[in-house]
Amino acid sequence: MLIHLDPRLLQIIGLTLRVTLTSLIVSTVIGLPTGAAMGLTRRLPAHSLVMSLVYTGMGLPPVVVGLLLFVLLSRSGPLGALNWLFTPWAMISAQSLIALPLVIGLTMAAVRSVDPSLRTQLRGLGATPWQAMVTILAEAKLGVLAAIAAAYGRIVAEVGAVMLVGGNIEANTRVLTTAIVLETRKGAFAIALALGLVLLLFTFLANGALLRLGDWRVRSR
Repeated sequence: MLIHLDPRLLQIIGLTLRVTLTSLIVSTVIGLPTGAAMGLTRRLPAHSLVMSLVYTGMGLPPVVVGLLLFVLLSRSGPLGALNWLFTPWAMISAQSLIALPLVIGLTMAAVRSVDPSLRTQLRGLGATPWQAMVTILAEAKLGVLAAIAAAYGRIVAEVGAVMLVGGNIEANTRVLTTAIVLETRKGAFAIALALGLVLLLFTFLANGALLRLGDWRVRSR
């Protein structure tokens, strides 16, 4: 399958990239500013509750997220009119929800590790809140990149929630992780191992790209 670039394998790889990268973009676009805002606000309204929700979300079992989305997206659920159940959009939604608390929590920790005097200096220079946030995120870039890398690692390895809301339908919602489970159950261990190698390669390349980006940003300074 790998040497001859089997069309089924290419379809699975393509869908995996589409789902995981879209989920990463969604969770990053929402999570980075949210985490930065929480990191810059030392005392939030209902601080203990907010922090508990974030930390609980970081360790939330993916299968629970899948179950909740399944109920919401089912025909009798409040979001049933979207007709997203057993489609890639349901899988993207599940993975985005799984990664979002991780991005928020790690970004918040990275922002809080920045010298507090930097924010005071930025205020003195007349920076707007948005400009200050962007500057502080740039200063905490290594922690931010670690947050994105951790989020992608959790997304690309996810199987429970994806199988629940996606259904593992061939040529429609079958991704690498669900394909590995299917082939293992069938006893096709060679195919399962080949798919596992591709999955490891994705994770290695993604983390390598983020590390190179971090090194480039450091050298550019």
